[in-house]
Amino acid sequence: MLHLTDGVWENWSGSVSARPTHVHYPETESELRTVVENAGETLRVAGAGHSFPPVAKSEATFVSLERYTGLVDADPEARQVTVRAGTPLWQLTEALSEYGLMLENMGDIDAQSIAGALSTGTHGTGTDFGVMATQAAGLRLITADGSVLDLGRGDDRFPHAQVSLGALGVLSTVTLDVVDGYRLRERKRPVDIEDVLANLEDYREFRNFEFWWFPHTDTALVKTLEETDETGEPGRLDAIEERIENLAWEGINRVGRRLPRAAPSLNRITTGTFADSERVGPAKDIYPTTRDVRFNETEYGVPREDAAEVLRELRDVVESHDVLFPVEFRDVASDSIPLSPATGRDSTFIAVHAYHRRPYESLVADAESVFDRFEGRPHWGKHHTKTAADLTSLYPEWESFLDVRAELDREGLFLNDHLHEIFGV
Repeated sequence: MLHLTDGVWENWSGSVSARPTHVHYPETESELRTVVENAGETLRVAGAGHSFPPVAKSEATFVSLERYTGLVDADPEARQVTVRAGTPLWQLTEALSEYGLMLENMGDIDAQSIAGALSTGTHGTGTDFGVMATQAAGLRLITADGSVLDLGRGDDRFPHAQVSLGALGVLSTVTLDVVDGYRLRERKRPVDIEDVLANLEDYREFRNFEFWWFPHTDTALVKTLEETDETGEPGRLDAIEERIENLAWEGINRVGRRLPRAAPSLNRITTGTFADSERVGPAKDIYPTTRDVRFNETEYGVPREDAAEVLRELRDVVESHDVLFPVEFRDVASDSIPLSPATGRDSTFIAVHAYHRRPYESLVADAESVFDRFEGRPHWGKHHTKTAADLTSLYPEWESFLDVRAELDREGLFLNDHLHEIFGV
């Protein structure tokens, strides 16, 4: 939902705000085209506000697709669906379940719109799975002059539109390859961080694997997911436990904000409460996690073979900032999408977080100094300081993307200040 307070919009973490002159809530593709045709200055789509940098920011025309949602078509035999761009992931997976279908993979936050998730290179974890945009089979785009462009595999412009930061046009509908519904067994357990790093290849045998290392401790909380035929559903107690964990984590971070030097003790207390846990259920219920405690985040994709070394180098950097939030570690498969941070290489995404009431800029800069040594590529929806001068050498098809952007949006209708800086135009 797009929330405006006295005409001002803020993203989820509060790191970005804007006072747009025009706000539109189209309910049909025709209305969406009319909005684009009549926009005189910058037009951006708000999405769910889960991007930390000002990707979506517009001080002119702001478009919310929260009334343009739901499935357009579903073909269970072909395992393909078409969905309106504003559909939140949680609503999409609910709709898919009615046809016995599911996304092959997703992350642990399901609040984003499908268009926002694809456009920013959002990902889950698993060595066999790419960023979510690899699940797109077709994209319907409203370009700067209001015309409709259907892009699919075989069209040279399609991979450029799969991850585009919304710089090529406004997505209207998305056609996705999906799979038969499946069930997952989730296991979480505390493990010594060096033990995890020494045995990464074993952990990577799981369908999905990730961990969170807690600064000032040697403890990582490891999560694995496996497909299973076992019955069972996440119960009410799981939801209550998650709620309690969020409340406790909020309290710990508030204490850490007042007493930064207490960070080591607070995290040792936190990790001391960890215990093995397990639950089973439909994938749509197992992937998502409630994130009530707000934070700011930077995340970079690095070559998978360097990931353990990157994590080790990050430890001192993160601890020097008295950070409580854990560092997250996830694998993503290589793809051939020009603006995907995983383009051309199997990658590991490593994320550094800071409580939203604490400064994060110097933490981001220091973390980037480590990522830079390994040719890290920033996640587009997370904080970073990269500009066109940095990005050109990191993405082999950078120039071809710029050519397609110039072809489809010659006047720069879809560029805000942040995107001008990124693309150098």
